[in-house]
Amino acid sequence: MNIPAHMASFWQSFVQSQVEDPTPRFFEAFHFDDNEPSANELAQLVLVGTKRATAGLVWSFEAASVPLPKVGDLSVVTNWAKKPLCVIETRQIDVVSYDQVSAEFAATEGEGDGSLQYWQEAHWAYFGRECQRMGRLPDPKMPVVCERFEVVFRGYRERAS
Repeated sequence: MNIPAHMASFWQSFVQSQVEDPTPRFFEAFHFDDNEPSANELAQLVLVGTKRATAGLVWSFEAASVPLPKVGDLSVVTNWAKKPLCVIETRQIDVVSYDQVSAEFAATEGEGDGSLQYWQEAHWAYFGRECQRMGRLPDPKMPVVCERFEVVFRGYRERAS
């Protein structure tokens, strides 16, 4: 994958902070969710360390002909306006059915009150919209990619002159 042009200087700052060039491990640049208020709120939860996981439908990756993320992948989290905010590294990937997502994972995802009930309600709504876009029906057994990540770069640092 190529680094999007509008993120080149951000990515270059990250590269310069690393011992080895991380560019071959670049997976994607993305914002969370499908609406601006939520996308910006979730990005802030990542920046403050509350949100350390994310979930997506396997079907969405298949529909976009994109491979699933893997351990070691690096992604740029943006706000809704596509401004790069941080780089995350994938630490763990588990694929489970929607109805098997654990309370522990929901808490790690850090959204709402952190409960499994909140996770199920919010993700059923989001995955329902995703399914509608793909012409599929949501199903409690639909496969979900549960990705745990760590922020490895928080953006520009002031340089001493």
